[in-house]
Amino acid sequence: MTPDSDDPLDFINDSPPELPAGVPADLVKLLLNEIVRVKELIRYYDSIPDGAGQLGSSILNELVTEAYNSLVNYDVVLMRKYYNLLQNCD
Repeated sequence: MTPDSDDPLDFINDSPPELPAGVPADLVKLLLNEIVRVKELIRYYDSIPDGAGQLGSSILNELVTEAYNSLVNYDVVLMRKYYNLLQNCD
């Protein structure tokens, strides 16, 4: 069986909605989506020749690591903080 898209979070997107229509997605799902997006940015920074993107890559790696830790510990305050921080990464 092959997936229809390359979205690593398809298992979340295809799950039945637990919230009524019109209610925003939960923070965990939003944070996971931002983590995936920033990990793509990290690959971009890593691909810049002569190590020019190394600083940006290391900073983003640290943010992603801390965001994962907030998910593992289910610390809602930190999850919100890292969600806001990751949204501003580009």
